Amino acid sequence: MTRPRPCARRRWRPAIFALAALLPAALAAQDTTSGVRIGLTYTAGTRPGVYVAPVAGAFADSVRAMLSRDLDYGDRVTAITPDGGDPLTGALNYPLYARLGAQAVVQASVTPSGSLHVALHDIAAAKVSMVGDFPLPQTPLSPEWRLAVHGVSDEVERWVTGTRGIAQSRILFVRDKGLWIVDSDGANAKPIGIGGSTAVTALSPAWHPSGRYVAYCEMGDQGTRIVMKDLQTGRSQRISARPGSNLTPAFSPDGNTLAFAAGDDGTDIFAVNPFTGEQPHRVTVSRGQQDSSPTFSPDGQHIAFTSNRLGHPEVYIVDADGANVEVLTSTGFGDQLYRSNPDWSPDGRRVAFQSQINGVFQVMTINARDRSVQALTSEGRNEDPTWAPDGRHIVFTSTRSGAKQLWVLDTETYRMRQLTRVGSARQGAWSPRLDNAK
Repeated sequence: MTRPRPCARRRWRPAIFALAALLPAALAAQDTTSGVRIGLTYTAGTRPGVYVAPVAGAFADSVRAMLSRDLDYGDRVTAITPDGGDPLTGALNYPLYARLGAQAVVQASVTPSGSLHVALHDIAAAKVSMVGDFPLPQTPLSPEWRLAVHGVSDEVERWVTGTRGIAQSRILFVRDKGLWIVDSDGANAKPIGIGGSTAVTALSPAWHPSGRYVAYCEMGDQGTRIVMKDLQTGRSQRISARPGSNLTPAFSPDGNTLAFAAGDDGTDIFAVNPFTGEQPHRVTVSRGQQDSSPTFSPDGQHIAFTSNRLGHPEVYIVDADGANVEVLTSTGFGDQLYRSNPDWSPDGRRVAFQSQINGVFQVMTINARDRSVQALTSEGRNEDPTWAPDGRHIVFTSTRSGAKQLWVLDTETYRMRQLTRVGSARQGAWSPRLDNAK
């Protein structure tokens, strides 16, 4: 079992790695090509320095702060943002920025029409390598406006690294019996009108891959139900109200199947197309045990879930049609007898789960192929892990700051940041990239 390295406080220091080369000559000759990544190359395991210059136009400080913070939180570049300064005009002093440790400079301005014009300077080549114009909603600082700026950050990250960022996403979570939502940078935490009353509690939120629908468990005087809500229209529909428990919904990657746990004497995993009105069909047969918390593999062919069929909870894998059940986590590491709440990574390589160690839950991952286990947390009580769409970051519930809050972990560097600062936040669910969100 791999132990996490100590997570030191992050400090900026001048980058010591050099830019090696651009894309092949045919692409490099295009000084202002839009929509193709810049192709910066740099030493593996390091992060290129990106200086976000002061932004010109309306709400410039907010735009610059968001771009810098998003690039920083993506953990793929080093965001270099000295305080103060004026928007860049005229020719860029490339040697100056090279001495600051920057491989790229982001120059942005909010145009009179309200769009965001962005140019990316390649410091080593001393030229503009990428240019883009991004429309922004006409309501500055609104949630929709902020989501659009987050999308610009993600595109800049793609220009620099070849991988799109995750800033343009949101996290659902449970607080005060209701569902809340928060931006990926921790801003705009607010209830979304699901649950939260004295009569109804909402639990276990799950995103549809389109970002339009949310499924959750509704608990009230009549028991538990699986409900799906259309976030665009506000309409809700009941998916399952079977006798007994109806718990822990999860969508398939194509969005056409919703899996959940249900049953009276024990629970099994059921699956249903939530859009056709068909009856759910049984996937697992627990024979009086508790099967719950399903999560699909990225190809939709397998489901990981929690079961106590060995006498204590472990994580299992089953084919989506119910065949070939096998235990995933019973590998004999330590005296852990409670492993649950799996979430399959978007790249399919790992399954995150919570494991009880000395009576306290910690977050771990297990390699889906070779079964190697990696411990990710050790401080406080940590549970309910869920992957970001990049397959690199995880949001989880932790008591490390006292009350339960959501924290974000970069599984490559072990860097952590607190996401929520509201009372008793738990059961986070990270959205897909919300490129077309309304």
